[in-house]
Amino acid sequence: MSMKPIFFSISAGILLTACGGTDTPASDAEQANIPELPHVRTVSIPADDRFVEHLQTALITAKEGDTIALPEGIFSLTDGLSLDVDRVTLTGAGEGKTVLSFKGQQGAGEGLLVTSDDVTLTDFTMQDTAGDGIKSKGADRITYRDVTIEWTGGPLATNGAYGVYPVESTDVLIDAVTVRGASDAGIYVGQSRNIIVRNSLVEYNVAGIEIENSIGADVFGNVAEHNTGGILVFDLPDLPLVGGHSTRIFRNRIVNNNTGNFAPPGNIVATVPAGSGIMVLANENVHIFDNELAGNQSAHILLAAYQDPFEDTRYNPLPRNVVIRDNTYSGGGDAPQGALSEIAAALGGALPAIVWDGVTAWGERTSDDINLTIAEDDSIGFISFGFGAYPLDPAAMSPSPDRPASTPVDEPAPIVIGHDQAS
Repeated sequence: MSMKPIFFSISAGILLTACGGTDTPASDAEQANIPELPHVRTVSIPADDRFVEHLQTALITAKEGDTIALPEGIFSLTDGLSLDVDRVTLTGAGEGKTVLSFKGQQGAGEGLLVTSDDVTLTDFTMQDTAGDGIKSKGADRITYRDVTIEWTGGPLATNGAYGVYPVESTDVLIDAVTVRGASDAGIYVGQSRNIIVRNSLVEYNVAGIEIENSIGADVFGNVAEHNTGGILVFDLPDLPLVGGHSTRIFRNRIVNNNTGNFAPPGNIVATVPAGSGIMVLANENVHIFDNELAGNQSAHILLAAYQDPFEDTRYNPLPRNVVIRDNTYSGGGDAPQGALSEIAAALGGALPAIVWDGVTAWGERTSDDINLTIAEDDSIGFISFGFGAYPLDPAAMSPSPDRPASTPVDEPAPIVIGHDQAS
């Protein structure tokens, strides 16, 4: 999904200086450096007409332990950035103060690609990247904190797919991040382990927050509003890590996620009905509690099976061992969208707070371990569409408001990340 960044041409003199050569005059970036401490130095990037060149040089020549400090200002970039050195901090003067604008970006790559460990990204804004905002791949113990990623033209299919996009990583911390306008997911964590997403704002994305094919995630204290779907927990076939499980979604505010789905055709999230609060697709041991859900016009919580054909023998397409408890609900379900609209029409036009497709079998296989626990007050509506198996046959629909019998599974232990300053 990404392209290799195209780097600016950097003179041999700048490279020699950055590498510590003593016979070459120091670059403007090095002249601006704070004096180096043992094993740690701060490289301050000047806010001059060579800002991009200085920044590229600092990223290429960074040493472990470096802090690269960006100045206040709005800076235009036409090519993506890349970092592959461990233990580097990239920090700005604050969100909205340091703004990296990629409105004129050439190609379709991400704004920043990180492929190294123990990296911290903090206190800056990125706008209008052609592809993803920030992608980190195989970057263990990465921290995204106080970062804004946005597409300033509003929700458009031509926007980048993901705002914050860590994949194939362990110990991922996303804290106080804001994403607006992603055409797939604002905050997406995929094929990763040990994840915290907290205190963040996601709005006007297709999916606000998505945890996909990952093991062990805590998603809490976030606001998801005006997305197509607020928070998604998916598991998909044919990926290196299959069998996502053990996610806790709690103390989030998930409201008014009614933006029309603007994902490009063919994306899995293009099937998410507008008006979805929380959606669990083919994942296991998901616990949803203490959330505020309001005004999501299709349904507050959707539980669904993966419905496309697959050959991955590792894969179970059904949601299993899901626990829903102690949430608050208001409004919503009054204008179901997408595939839910026709079903709702057959049921009187509206849907209750919690909706399950009722799929329990696929192909020739039947599952007896779905174990969905709906532990809400009896006043909170629930429906199973009772499809039984897929491909879905509308004629086979057997809707029921009866909650399935279940044995609640133990809640996963809280996620602990060693580099988390708040833990």
